[in-house]
Amino acid sequence: MLGEVLRDQRRRLGLTQEELAERAGVSVRTICHVETGRIAHPRPATVRRLGEALGLAGTELEEFQRAGTGIAEAPHPSRPAPATKAAPAQLPPSHPGFIGRTEQLNFLDALLDSEDGQLPTTGAVVISAIAGTAGVGKTALAVHWASRVAARFPDGQLYVNLRGFHPSGAVMTSAEAVRVFLDAFEVPAERVPAGAEAQFGLYRSLCAGKRLLVLLDNARDAEQVRPLLPGAPGCLALVTSRNQLTGLVASDGAHPLRVDLLTMTEARELLAHRLGAARLVEDPQAVTEIINRCARLPLALSIVAARAATDPHFRLPEFANELRGTDTGPDAGTGIALDPFTDDDPATDVRAVFSWSYHRLSPAAARLFRLLGLHPGPDITAPAAAGLTGLRPGQVRPHLAELTRAHLLNQHAPGRYTLHDLLRAYATELTHEHDPEPDRRAALDRLLGHYLRTAVTASEILSWYRDPIPLTPPGPEAAAPEELNGPAHASAWFTAELPNLTAAVRRAARAGFETHAWQLAWTMVAFFDLAGHWQEWVTTHQQALDATRRSGDLVGEARTRRNLARVRSRQGRHEDALVHLRRALSLCRELDDPVGQAQVLRNMSTVLGRRDRHAEALDLAEQALGLFEGAGHRIGQGRALNQVAWHQSYLGEHRQAVDHCRRSLRILQELGDRDGEGATWDTLGHAHHHLGDHQEAMVCLTQALGLRRERGDLAEIAETLDHLAESHLALGNRPEAAACWRSALELLDQLGHVDAERVRERSRAAVTPEATPPDALHPA
Repeated sequence: MLGEVLRDQRRRLGLTQEELAERAGVSVRTICHVETGRIAHPRPATVRRLGEALGLAGTELEEFQRAGTGIAEAPHPSRPAPATKAAPAQLPPSHPGFIGRTEQLNFLDALLDSEDGQLPTTGAVVISAIAGTAGVGKTALAVHWASRVAARFPDGQLYVNLRGFHPSGAVMTSAEAVRVFLDAFEVPAERVPAGAEAQFGLYRSLCAGKRLLVLLDNARDAEQVRPLLPGAPGCLALVTSRNQLTGLVASDGAHPLRVDLLTMTEARELLAHRLGAARLVEDPQAVTEIINRCARLPLALSIVAARAATDPHFRLPEFANELRGTDTGPDAGTGIALDPFTDDDPATDVRAVFSWSYHRLSPAAARLFRLLGLHPGPDITAPAAAGLTGLRPGQVRPHLAELTRAHLLNQHAPGRYTLHDLLRAYATELTHEHDPEPDRRAALDRLLGHYLRTAVTASEILSWYRDPIPLTPPGPEAAAPEELNGPAHASAWFTAELPNLTAAVRRAARAGFETHAWQLAWTMVAFFDLAGHWQEWVTTHQQALDATRRSGDLVGEARTRRNLARVRSRQGRHEDALVHLRRALSLCRELDDPVGQAQVLRNMSTVLGRRDRHAEALDLAEQALGLFEGAGHRIGQGRALNQVAWHQSYLGEHRQAVDHCRRSLRILQELGDRDGEGATWDTLGHAHHHLGDHQEAMVCLTQALGLRRERGDLAEIAETLDHLAESHLALGNRPEAAACWRSALELLDQLGHVDAERVRERSRAAVTPEATPPDALHPA
């Protein structure tokens, strides 16, 4: 039959139907119909052009043309019919819409082309997905590349689907696979040994001395693959698997190649190929949303593209809207729905494809995968996973490793694991299906508790003193907080966990964990203050405030309003700050909390001072000092004494300010409050500057700068640099003053601080002798 001959010859040369059509000058449709038998006897001219395009000549071309007529040549009476065997050509058709993957294709090309131009003599290539998921296009990549280079393997191309993750669980054994290969070599049944080991030996003998490409698709593990590797120079094996097959890499010299999700550009190319570029241009925003909600997963994008292609009267925004999740409950996951990715064909049903990997997991790893659907942040560590599951970190790490090997998790950074949005949506579905609501709530409680207790530890390291909050006692399954060693470690932990922490505040507020919400927000203030994350400060505290008001938690509301006022004042929104502080003061009075009242009065004093209302601010600072003294709160006394001194200095009472600063320093140094001590040295330097004792001011301000740099609060460092610049200017050190103001300005611009413009004016004044610098910065 011509169709079979044509297909065999085309695959022998490694040509696609499109490439052969271009060579022969016939249509792709004609070639497809001939190969499938729909056109049994094409026109003789077409057959001749196809044969010539395949490089056939002489007797071979004549036999090819006779196959097109359906007339077989009678054997010559004087010679027997030749007993030739066609080289096996088992590769599936390459996907016509294959796009991208340039880096991976280049890797495979380089592997094929060693330095001396010969095939590599050892090892196989393992193709696995970096994101760890099914549907990322491992098989499509392998088949596309193998078809592209098939001509370099003239002795044949073998292919077998090992069904390592088939939904039926019917995994193909190595013994079954080798019989497929022996049949491809047309080994007579009487020559096939009875035992599997002997069959493997015969297979390797048949491979010896040949240039063969062997594609082992969808392997489950290294043991399934190892007997099927040809192992002979000149042969190359491609292995695709959802598992990492590290044993094959370590023991058999396989070259690992990871296949990631598509890039945005590649995803757009895929959609453009399926739908046409013009349709994408109509609504680029909808295209971007579709790509994001498909998580750049080729399988998901192909499903959506197929639906859009079959329903061209629907606009792309309608498909994007369908992909949006409808679950807005308190423990909702990604906001992505899997229903639009379902299909009658299990091979193109995302939920079914994911399930093949999920059902291979151990029970403990499967439970962890489900509970990850409750995690609100973008990634998770082993300690956080331990909190989620109620296990110890050492117990949960093997389960994380199992999920990573199965490519249901990706370790995107050392010790940090993530899963893409479609897998997260699948995990969320599973936990709602299999884990009772009390179990899900307990898991979320443990997770939030882990983040809260570790964040408290980090906050205490970064802030030398903060009034403690009444934490809820941990439950019996609660994980211990992570150990953090010093400010650098604490700051690094906050930096790495910030997206998870802000997401945890939002989830806690929505899921009925209102106390966790405001306390988590409270723990982050020290880091927000130091790093200048003011927008995150506002967002988390607004969510926390809403939660406390819903639950009627007056203590939480008062604490949260105080912190909201601090950041609003730093943003220059002083009236908003005062609104929060007045309400907080009322709550503290209602709670009969004198220390809380004193803290609020100090905050109000700072805000009024920033608005140059120093007389009112001084009165509030003195009220706060009295409350601290009455409560025996000595650190509060030391800090309030400094605040009194600050406003006195601005009111011209510099001698009194110096006295109050000395009293403040004695208390704060005794108690080791280096944060408060740094602020007091700054105030003392400011007072000496205005008394005309600029050398003493320089000594005090240098001391303040060292302490503030030790803590790392950028706004406070900028404040002291500003004061140092004034003292340098008073001593005639104009270049030094200009340098201090430039340094201060860099920090304030980095923070987006409202005082940046005033410091910019001071910097100009340093090079303009007749200019007079305006008033100094106010204390943070």
